[in-house]
Amino acid sequence: MCKAEQKKRKIWKLVLTGGPCGGKTTGQARLSTFFENLGWKVYRVPETATVLLGGGVNFGDLPAYAAIEFQENLLRTMIQIENTFFSLAEASDRNCLVICDRGTMDASAFVSKEQWDEILARNGCDEVSIRDNRYHQVVHMVTSAKGAHEFYSIVDHATRKEGLEEARDRDTGAAEAWIGHPYVDVMDNSTDFETKINRLISAVATKMGIDIGDRLKVNSRKVKFAVNLPLPQDSAFPNFRDFEVVHHYLQTTSRNMQSRLRKRGRMGKWSFIHTIRKQVSGQVIEVKTPLTHRDYTHLLDQQDPLHFTVNKIRRCFLYNNQYFQLDIYKDPCHPRCKGLMLLETYTTLEPAQLINTLPSFLNIDQEVTGDPAFSMFNLSLRDDWTNNKKFCHRLSDDEDDDNEAIQEAHERLEAVHRKSSVADLLGNPPPVYCTPTNIQHTSI
Repeated sequence: MCKAEQKKRKIWKLVLTGGPCGGKTTGQARLSTFFENLGWKVYRVPETATVLLGGGVNFGDLPAYAAIEFQENLLRTMIQIENTFFSLAEASDRNCLVICDRGTMDASAFVSKEQWDEILARNGCDEVSIRDNRYHQVVHMVTSAKGAHEFYSIVDHATRKEGLEEARDRDTGAAEAWIGHPYVDVMDNSTDFETKINRLISAVATKMGIDIGDRLKVNSRKVKFAVNLPLPQDSAFPNFRDFEVVHHYLQTTSRNMQSRLRKRGRMGKWSFIHTIRKQVSGQVIEVKTPLTHRDYTHLLDQQDPLHFTVNKIRRCFLYNNQYFQLDIYKDPCHPRCKGLMLLETYTTLEPAQLINTLPSFLNIDQEVTGDPAFSMFNLSLRDDWTNNKKFCHRLSDDEDDDNEAIQEAHERLEAVHRKSSVADLLGNPPPVYCTPTNIQHTSI
């Protein structure tokens, strides 16, 4: 098959993780049927732990040194099995979905952070490579022991022995193992099981950029909130990962399209993404493409000189079964971005319900979803917003010189800054960041 044909194909590497009795097995089967009906080739990577435990291994009976060795061998075996399926997908002439029943980071939930770091070092691995760059998406299927305990069962499952409390602990451990991956979706038990599976399929299709119409519509949306200073102490957060994130906007020929590069990493290890945001038939869609470092460097030549480079610390954490990202803008940046913090999550909850799930330890100001005053595109503009033809109210080919609306956007942004400035007067300066911190081990 020629290289041009290979580039047209899509290969999507998906991890299904979660606690026991969360719907992973059913989810795999339904995902397979759905995408096979679309003409895709679907590979299902078996759960390595189940293969090994099904051979008579009782993890609870292993001495400490043997348990650590078991997790290391499990990681090696998993990587080899997955690589076999990844190679088959690369060789195929069809679009391929590779569903991994758990992934590399799941092994980290059964050893300490120090032991995990030693395992990675002995095997020449790092978390950015085996988590962020290895898989396109992670979906966590919350155990029925959380929120639907009447449906929890260990019957007819050869390797499932956990009671309700242990199942909940395992679920939390699996969720925390993947903190830091850029694309994590959490399927909780706020709906019936059939809807939960439909939410899973919809989440995967949406991330892949596949239009499935109303067939599985579940009303999931991205929401964004402004957060006022001061930033709480690290101990106030649940387990989290900090990443350095750098965005570059690229030049485009149309007002109805935006193009940007993202470099994201920690400890000198990076992943690279090219995002094109455009309007199609009145609907805004985003297409994200993973890049090699070489491709990223070449695309940097197209950087738009009318935009600043955007530098952030991105803090990822789980709270109330919601996956949150807190973006903390840092220097060098335009003065309008100094001290700015924005919180994002995906949810199917109604606004009144969502408020009760937001992190109580953050000083959340207001929802700013879709507000051009808090659009990264506008925040990164070098020139003032007034009379700035680059200011984007919405993706459109039409010229839009609504200076009154621009002034109102400026005032909304300034209002958030004024509230944060009160913290400065009280002796709480905005945070200064240089490099990402390590994961914090505090309770959720």
